[in-house]
Amino acid sequence: QVQLVESGGGLVQVGGSLRLSCAASGRTFSAYNMGWFRQPPGKEREFVAVISRAGGTTYSGDSAKGRFTISRDNAKSTVYLQMNSLKPEDTAVYYCAAGRFYTTSLDYDYWGLGTRVTVSS
Repeated sequence: QVQLVESGGGLVQVGGSLRLSCAASGRTFSAYNMGWFRQPPGKEREFVAVISRAGGTTYSGDSAKGRFTISRDNAKSTVYLQMNSLKPEDTAVYYCAAGRFYTTSLDYDYWGLGTRVTVSS
């Protein structure tokens, strides 16, 4: 079992930045690829980014490319999502997840409860 707790969400203005954190406990953090997903209001959950076990490989969805950066610190059992140039359409609940290096929710075994990000115009 892996327990995941997201933090760092909040209210930010258009063009601003936020850094989300996801702290893991339980089984060995470095054994898992880690992903970020988000669920905008009234919409389905969507893939944001994923990072490999050692952090050497990342992949981002179209919404994140050029603006969001995923990283991890295995010594701290934490994965991060740096979000820059935020837009109103980035408003969502953001979830971290542990699992395989893929872009669909079904490929992840463990999920946090999410942190809400609201981008105001």
